[in-house]
Amino acid sequence: MNATPSPAPDSGARLNLSAGVASVLVALTLVLLKLWALGQTGALSIAATLVDSAMDLLMSAGGLAAIVYAAKPADEDHAFGHTSAEDLAALMQSVFILVSAGVIAVASLRRLLAVAPPEIAAEGAGALVLGLSILLTLGLVAWQRQVVRRTGNPVVAADSLHYIGDLIPSIGGLLALWASAAFGLTQIDSVVALAAAGLMVVGALGLGRRAFDALMDRRADPAVIDGIAAITSAFPGVRGYHDLKTRTAGSRIFVNLHIELDGDQTLDEAHAIGAALKREIIRAYPLADVLIHKDPAARRTPVSPEAG
Repeated sequence: MNATPSPAPDSGARLNLSAGVASVLVALTLVLLKLWALGQTGALSIAATLVDSAMDLLMSAGGLAAIVYAAKPADEDHAFGHTSAEDLAALMQSVFILVSAGVIAVASLRRLLAVAPPEIAAEGAGALVLGLSILLTLGLVAWQRQVVRRTGNPVVAADSLHYIGDLIPSIGGLLALWASAAFGLTQIDSVVALAAAGLMVVGALGLGRRAFDALMDRRADPAVIDGIAAITSAFPGVRGYHDLKTRTAGSRIFVNLHIELDGDQTLDEAHAIGAALKREIIRAYPLADVLIHKDPAARRTPVSPEAG
């Protein structure tokens, strides 16, 4: 379980926001650079990374909007908050990525099957842009990982993993341009683009599945459930628990839990135990929204030694 103390809410929100803004700015910079490089080279491998960067821009903008919108407090119309906006945005993004990957795959296959080999120009300019994009991506990922370590925000964590995946087609594009310039192997460009399209499909399907599961109120990760159960069963004053239920919505985990307490204690004492347990669960899982019901522990009638 993750028991690392989270920063103050305002500080954590600012860190998450800074990671979101940085992601949008880097993605926008990469889109502009790769547009120029595509015009100079005509390389499909650069086209693939351009589309991927365009997807990054959309996803980063959606993630930033989700971070801002999901941070809004619950209101009369949204009693459980606004975090499902993250899942809706992710589901739409996954469909868009699938369509884009299909376009790239078709273009790659057409080039591979063409009689005349494709021409690639200005390999040096393209390689310079891809090299710069790799450096910018590495810098962004380093900052995102630092934010995740401090806040545990899953939106930033997912964005970081996505950018790490983007390094693969960029490195592949570099190799394709090098092979074209050094050996005239222009077909490698189409192979790299086709592989990048495949990676985009895999990522989109995973993203869409996670978003769909959250929208369908799928339970939290089993490790999280086990962690909550372990905290509850070992908590002072709690004699047992039952009906532990969880669901996810965006970056939030909603927890419903019944705990069994001494029925002879005062209401103040029972409330204090429940409130302390809630704080402990949230300390371990800062994105959890916890609702605890308090039940009197079942009384067990002692069995007489002579009975039976």
